[in-house]
Amino acid sequence: MSLSSTRRTLVGAVASSIALSLALAPSASSDPGPGPGKGGPEAAATAAADAKGKGKGLDKPSKLKPGKPGKPDKPGKPQDGDWSGLDMPQSYPFQPELRVYPHNPDDRSYAGNLIGHADLAPRLMELMAQSDRISVQVVGQSSEGRDLYLVTLTAPEKKAETKKQTKYREMIQKDPVKAAKDKKLAQEYKTPVWFSSNIHGNEWEGTDASMNVIEDLVNAPWSEVEDLLTQHRIYFSLSLNPDGRTVATRANAQNFDANRDMITNTTPETVSYIRTTQELLALYAADMHGYTTQLQVEPTGPPHGENYEYDLFIPHNYALALKIEEDVVDAAIPGNPLTRAGGIKIPYRDTPSGWDDYPPIFTAQYAAFYGTLSSTVELPMGRTGSVMTPARAAINVAVAEQVIRSTIEYVHENSDEMLANQIEFFRRALSGEPKTALTLENIDAVPGPEQWKPLWDVTDNQDPVELPQAYVIPMDGSQRSLSDATALVEQLLLHSIEVTQLNKDWKVDGVTYPKGSYVVDMAQSKRALANALLDLGTDISDRLPSMYDISAWSYSYLWGATVHKVGDVTAGPVKHTKPLAGPVSVAEVPKKAQHLAFEVAGVNDYVAINDLVSEDADVWLLPSGQAVVGPQSYSKAVNAAIEHDIAFRAATPAEVKAVNDGDAQELDEVRTAYVGNQDARFTLLQLGFEDPVALTAASITANPAVLDDVDVILVNSAFTFNSQTAAGRAAVEAWLAEGHALIGIGSNGFNAASALGLVSASANTGPGSGNGIVKVETPAGSFLEPHKQDYAFVYPAQSYGNLGANTKAEQYYAEGNPLLAGHWRGTATTGPLGAGGRASVISGESASGGKAIVFGTTPTFRTHPKGGQSQVGQAIFSVLADD
Repeated sequence: MSLSSTRRTLVGAVASSIALSLALAPSASSDPGPGPGKGGPEAAATAAADAKGKGKGLDKPSKLKPGKPGKPDKPGKPQDGDWSGLDMPQSYPFQPELRVYPHNPDDRSYAGNLIGHADLAPRLMELMAQSDRISVQVVGQSSEGRDLYLVTLTAPEKKAETKKQTKYREMIQKDPVKAAKDKKLAQEYKTPVWFSSNIHGNEWEGTDASMNVIEDLVNAPWSEVEDLLTQHRIYFSLSLNPDGRTVATRANAQNFDANRDMITNTTPETVSYIRTTQELLALYAADMHGYTTQLQVEPTGPPHGENYEYDLFIPHNYALALKIEEDVVDAAIPGNPLTRAGGIKIPYRDTPSGWDDYPPIFTAQYAAFYGTLSSTVELPMGRTGSVMTPARAAINVAVAEQVIRSTIEYVHENSDEMLANQIEFFRRALSGEPKTALTLENIDAVPGPEQWKPLWDVTDNQDPVELPQAYVIPMDGSQRSLSDATALVEQLLLHSIEVTQLNKDWKVDGVTYPKGSYVVDMAQSKRALANALLDLGTDISDRLPSMYDISAWSYSYLWGATVHKVGDVTAGPVKHTKPLAGPVSVAEVPKKAQHLAFEVAGVNDYVAINDLVSEDADVWLLPSGQAVVGPQSYSKAVNAAIEHDIAFRAATPAEVKAVNDGDAQELDEVRTAYVGNQDARFTLLQLGFEDPVALTAASITANPAVLDDVDVILVNSAFTFNSQTAAGRAAVEAWLAEGHALIGIGSNGFNAASALGLVSASANTGPGSGNGIVKVETPAGSFLEPHKQDYAFVYPAQSYGNLGANTKAEQYYAEGNPLLAGHWRGTATTGPLGAGGRASVISGESASGGKAIVFGTTPTFRTHPKGGQSQVGQAIFSVLADD
């Protein structure tokens, strides 16, 4: 059945590569007998005991040997050209001996009678011992070191066959015109389908459903699966967040939501995911989640990502969602709740606002930049408390199994047309043609399934994208931060985006860029992803009432480096460039021991400063934003240059004089603490401040002495005191009076600084969901003036007026409407027009000598705005300048 008649309501006008841990293991028969039982806690416990593993969790994982050793191929060099950091098998099956983790009786999966992470390796080893249809790779480790498994189901392949499949996959991306005409590719390419699960640790059942399908494919008679497994590779990422799975948390062990980290990659789990995405080049990718009362399968509602080739994306994606709906309804799974209309939720059809594919921070939305049709699948039954009950979990597992089976069936039946669309995706990327937005004006010409067309309305229209010829990252005096530029190049390469370097000067748009500058040419297969990550984006505040998550992001505007968008895509490839495997080192140290200087502009510069100080080097910081290292610390400077890629130069006579006259800030080791979340903690860590101490009002009250080893507190969560924590407040006030300081972020930071008498101002806070990239202005004399930045990220924005005598504006929101891209509505006071011209960063000092700097912007947000992080570094050293 189809429920496409349901009409939406029209409303007004989304660095270094990881190493693949592979071990050798046996191959097995292609005609397996009956499969093993489900396994579960008892099986894992038995396997661990047999392997003499002790303890629980990650204590010394032991090994369980599979069946009789065969003669498998050794893992070799990457088989897929230059775009992936994964070492892939040279033939299939690839059946490694997996680490077996001791049974953990506290694994929260067991509350729902679901599989624990420790159970996976024994079950996979049993299956590999039975069959040559199954391969298993370890494609990374979680934050706590648990293995991340990628399971492949396919017909056996000898080396020549695997090499041929790699050649076809490379051709699709790099020579799509040839791929579209290649008859052998059309006949022989094993189109990939990918199912991933459990990136949110407390959304379990996709893993169990995947294991059930895997076991069925392994154990079914060959005659029943031959057609499927000879024509496809079916991949399963069993648990993207095993740490969270084990303890029933959405977040990973670092406390980050990995499904918001796809373009920042603070988490190892997302590095593994993007590398797997690059390698598999799936035709379809489904990521299993929960829980939405009824099963929900994408495509999403508006707004739609501007850089997607949506005419290639939505026809089959929506048709597949309808097939899943029909199959799930027909399956009549006991206990599975349906919508009032008797079906499932499909956001494109059913959710006109608030479930979009706009930012590429999610698994499914990231995968779409590889020409992959994708969906975030939300299972229906929610948790009871923090865990699943067996009955509710069983319903979700059954629903997820049906989704997987329906998806495989649809792709199997439609892979020719889906593959043609994927090839066309890459052809457009390399064509030099402008990007065509999908709108009401051109949907009639879109081929393929048409069920989606009657539902498309003006809010679905993609905003136009102006593709440049290239983005240029200059590497001369115009570059704000050499270290941030280097980090940006590393990040782009991590995402398999081609970066080249000019081998001669290049003049474009009236500007000459020097030899050695980096170029991100839009004549590349990752054009869509590159532009999505580097472009500014759009102010979509008037498009829709609400967004699901962030509405703006940009490496060019938020990552601290100077980046220029130049030319037009129709100009063709940039000439006189050379390819890069990594950024070129800028490390340099004069040969003679003397006072040395380097700019402190980017995140890695602060890491270098903190490392130098921790090594007892003589280091000073000048008001100009330059650091000076004394001649006695020359060897330490050499080490810092090598380790942190720092360009040292000889200090000028004026800089040496400032040091000798006491006009420079002599640096000592800074001891930091934070009141807040992972954003605050990891910002401090990424700036090189080691071992930041977590504080709360209660912990200070219980042990005031904890402040004895703290110089600065970074506050981005509530830091308030009451009658029960009065002693803690007194301790903080005394600590501040000794010349210590507080760095505040947003309303929590402002409230704390204001309550402690450190700043005085009236604060206006934007709506909690309002977010975006804003234009800011830095006044002369501000601590932010050295290496100043013109843009910032807000989520939400806070602005300040009526500053007291003890308070100074260090940065302002630009006059008028400072919002450049994002979604920020509000009143005349709380909207962007209300913030325009008001202070965005303030500093202050209490009568007793305590100091504070408060950011109304959001420089620590998910550790994404790297430029904002360096401003936090500036703030920390600024408030300690007179100590």
